[in-house]
Amino acid sequence: MTTPRPGSRAEQRRRTEARILDAATEVFFSAGYDRATIRAVASAAGVDAGLVMHYFGSKQELYRRVIDTAPVPEVSGTPEEAAEQVLAGLASRLAREPVASLALLRSMLTNPEAASAASAGIARYEAQIAQAIPADDADLRAAIISAITLGITVSRHLIKSDELATADPAEVIRLLRPCVLSLAAQPAAQPDGAPEARA
Repeated sequence: MTTPRPGSRAEQRRRTEARILDAATEVFFSAGYDRATIRAVASAAGVDAGLVMHYFGSKQELYRRVIDTAPVPEVSGTPEEAAEQVLAGLASRLAREPVASLALLRSMLTNPEAASAASAGIARYEAQIAQAIPADDADLRAAIISAITLGITVSRHLIKSDELATADPAEVIRLLRPCVLSLAAQPAAQPDGAPEARA
């Protein structure tokens, strides 16, 4: 992909689009999907609402682009290293309320359009986890790990479950670590003819 020439129309278009995306990120993170409006995004970007629609077509597409450009936590290395990275990210979210991502989580739970758009970002995160898992069912294991960490975050900060809302983050991670390590690890080989272990 060639970089637009400085001062060219293509470069001006790229910069305007980036400004709108930055503004949309702020608006969606602070207001959530339902309360965010194209007009609010346009105002924050210093452009006309019609220009936002020209570039992105709809609020859902704008939200999808915000999710697509949002950084995904880095997960890589051995299964154990990947598991510890997942746990470290969760520990950080438990220790301090992640205000920006909570607006997105709340939107995902209440609006099907937001949930559909956010699924791509979740899939990117799960794909990173799956790459570190040496198992035929790595995609399923990664999805379970993602669901567990997402559920804990929602339970602590949105639902405010009694025990989880007040628990020491280090204790939550200590209890969860064996589960995540087990899901990330190489499955134990089964003797020939032996049925697979069931939970």
